[in-house]
Amino acid sequence: MGSDSWGSKIAPVLHLEEVAEGAVTILPKRMSVRGFDRYFSSRTLDNNRRNIWFAEFWEDNFHCKLSRHALKKGSHLKKCTNRERIGQDSAYEQEGKVQFVIDAVYAMGHALHAMHRDLCPGRVGLCPRMDPVDGTQLLKYIRSVNFSGIAGNPVTFNENGDAPGRYDIYQYQLRNGSAEYKVIGSWTDHLHLRIERMHWPGSGQQLPRSICSLPCQPGERKKTVKGMPCCWHCEPCTGYQYQVDRYTCKTCPYDMRPTENRTGCRPIPIIKLEWDSPWAVLPLFLAVVGIAATLFVVVTFVRYNDTPIVKASGRELSYVLLAGIFLCYTTTFLMIAEPDLGTCSLRRIFLGLGMSISYAALLTKTNRIYRIFEQGKRSVSAPRFISPASQLAITFSLISLQLLGICVWFVVDPSHSVVDFQDQRTLDPRFARGVLKCDISDLSLICLLGYSMLLMVTCTVYAIKTRGVPETFNEAKPIGFTMYTTCIVWLAFIPIFFGTSQSADKLYIQTTTLTVSVSLSASVSLGMLYMPKVYVILFHPEQNVPKRKRSLKAVVTAATMSNKFTQKGNFRPNGEAKSELCENLETPVLATKQTYVTYSNHAL
Repeated sequence: MGSDSWGSKIAPVLHLEEVAEGAVTILPKRMSVRGFDRYFSSRTLDNNRRNIWFAEFWEDNFHCKLSRHALKKGSHLKKCTNRERIGQDSAYEQEGKVQFVIDAVYAMGHALHAMHRDLCPGRVGLCPRMDPVDGTQLLKYIRSVNFSGIAGNPVTFNENGDAPGRYDIYQYQLRNGSAEYKVIGSWTDHLHLRIERMHWPGSGQQLPRSICSLPCQPGERKKTVKGMPCCWHCEPCTGYQYQVDRYTCKTCPYDMRPTENRTGCRPIPIIKLEWDSPWAVLPLFLAVVGIAATLFVVVTFVRYNDTPIVKASGRELSYVLLAGIFLCYTTTFLMIAEPDLGTCSLRRIFLGLGMSISYAALLTKTNRIYRIFEQGKRSVSAPRFISPASQLAITFSLISLQLLGICVWFVVDPSHSVVDFQDQRTLDPRFARGVLKCDISDLSLICLLGYSMLLMVTCTVYAIKTRGVPETFNEAKPIGFTMYTTCIVWLAFIPIFFGTSQSADKLYIQTTTLTVSVSLSASVSLGMLYMPKVYVILFHPEQNVPKRKRSLKAVVTAATMSNKFTQKGNFRPNGEAKSELCENLETPVLATKQTYVTYSNHAL
C-alpha cells in the first residue's frame, strides 16, 4: 500500500518495476486546471520578477545558468537565453495539488466575504468590528463555507475542519512489458472498488492473502510490533535456546542442547577416549611393548641373579627401578580406561608413583656414586649409607613422600569422575559434547607430577657431577644419558600439553601426550640401563665372569697425588670402599713412587 505521497508518481518505482508490481496507492481526487496551465506556461523571467524563486526554477527546469560566471569549465550546462518556454522547451506536468491551493484561497475569500457581510453590512472596506479580524471568529466562517470549487467539486468542511475525503485508488500494473498506474476504484464517503480491473503478479486475478504477518516456524518466537498487536516479527531462537511458547525462547540446561527444530531440549552426547580410538593406538603400542620388554628383563635378571653383571648392577635397586618402569607403562591403561571412582583413584596413585619409584632409585644410585668419590678425595674411609639396606631405605623414604602427598590429596579432595560440558561447548550446539573425565585439574596434575620432576632434576644434577667417573664404574654415564634424554622428553611435553588447553581435541591430545611421555621416559631408562646388560648376559656370556680387576686400575704418580694424600700416609690404600657388595676387593700393591687405587665394579 502506498500513501498519497506515492500516488501515481514514476520516481518511487523507477528501476523497481517488478518489485512494485501490484502495489495499491491512493491519491486525492483532483482535476487539472487548464487556466493555470495557460497562465504558468506564459511566465518568463521578464513578466514574473515578483516570484523570487522563479529564476532558480528556470535554471533547474531548462538545465542552464543565468550568469556566465556560474558556468564551470567542462560543464554540460549552457547559458540561459530567456527565449526558453515552459511546456515547449521542457517537460511540464501540472502539480496535482494546484486545484486544492486554488480552492483554499477561494475558501478564505468566501469566509471573509460572509464575515464582512454579517459584521459590516452595507459598508465598504473594514469596519471597526473587523479591525482587527478575530481569528477564532474567522475560523468559524471558514468551516461554514459551501461553494463549488475550481474543478466543479463542492468545497465544504466538517465540524473538525476536514474536507470530505475523495480519493482515487490506483494499482501499479505490468502488462506486456509496459507499466502503468491504473485506476481501480475511488472513495467518496464510501468505497467504490472494481475488482475485475485489478491484476496481481504471478496469479493474475486471484487475490493474494492479506495478512500482517505470517505464522512463525518452529523454533521461532513472535516479537510484536509496538502499537500493532496483530503484527509481529519472527525471531529464531539462537545458540542453546529453544522455543518455550509463541513469544518466548529459553536456554536449555547446561547438560542439554536444543533439538533440531528448537522446540525442546535433548541430552548432550558424552564422549571419552575409547580403546579403539586412533589417539589410543600409539600409547597402547608403547605400553604393551614396554611391559613385555620389562618382564623380559626381569625374567632375565632373576634367572641370572647370581652372575657378576647382575650383582654389579646393584640388584636391589635394579628391581625397584624395574618395578617403577613397569608401573609407568601400566599407567597408559588407566588413562584410557573409562573414568569412574576406581579408575580415577588408581590414576592419582600410579600416574606419579611409577616415575617417583624410578627416579628415586636412580637418584639414590647417582648420589651414592657421587658421595663415594667425594669421600675418596678427602678420606680413605668409606662414606655412610652405601650398603644395600641403606640404599633401599633412602629410596623408599623418597617414595613415601609421594605416597604421603597422594594420601593428603585424597583427604582434601576425594577422587571422582565428572562430565565436563564446558570443555567442548561449541557455538553451534550440534557439535557440543560432554567430556567424561576424572576430576583432576591442570594445577593438580602439576602438583602430582611436580615431585617426580624434582627427583628427575636432582638426579640429572648428580649425573652431571659424576660425568667424570670412569665408564667402568657402575652406571654413572648410562644414568647421565638417561636423565638428559628424559629431560628433553618432558621439556617437549610441557608446551604440547598446556598449549592445547583451548583445542576441541584437548581430551585426546593431552591424554596421548601424557601417556606417550611417561612411556618414553620408561623406555629410555629400560633401554639405556638394562638392554646392554641383557645383551651381554644372553649373547656374550664369556664376559659375564668374575675378574680380579674388572673395573678400574687407576695409576697416579705419587708426585701428582702427594698434595692430597701424603699427609694421610704414603703407604695406605687411598679411597678404598668396602661394603657388602665388595666381593672382589683387591689388596693394593704399593710402590715407592706410585699408589694403585682399585674399586670393585659392583661395589659402586
